[in-house]
Amino acid sequence: MSTKNPVNWMLSEAIDSLARAERLHQQFFSLQSRAGMREPSWEPPIDVLETDSEFLILVALPGVDPEEVEAIIDDGTLVISGRRVLPAELRDARIHRLELPQGRFERRIALPPGRYAVSRFATNGCIGLRLSKSV
Repeated sequence: MSTKNPVNWMLSEAIDSLARAERLHQQFFSLQSRAGMREPSWEPPIDVLETDSEFLILVALPGVDPEEVEAIIDDGTLVISGRRVLPAELRDARIHRLELPQGRFERRIALPPGRYAVSRFATNGCIGLRLSKSV
């Protein structure tokens, strides 16, 4: 017979499960401070590639207009932000499944020291950011 109290064991397991769920939630959503207000945001998945002359960043944002995505470099960090919203004609639709995140998104990527010129493009459901290295 086990010396563990089953009630304590079940409570411990439940607390561990809640902690794991909270860690997963924090990986997907983060609270960002903007103009003194806390607004929930989500982080889109990215690919970051580097050549001798540039960084290429692909951000998975299907349905988001590249012109609506803000990309700024703030103290050595590339900050990509914007909103993903349902098209106006679908706002009154009956939703059967909604798996793509909606609302404000923000992704921060630390950059090596240097100067960069940023341009953007859309490709296959992704927003591409090209950071040309300046010498």
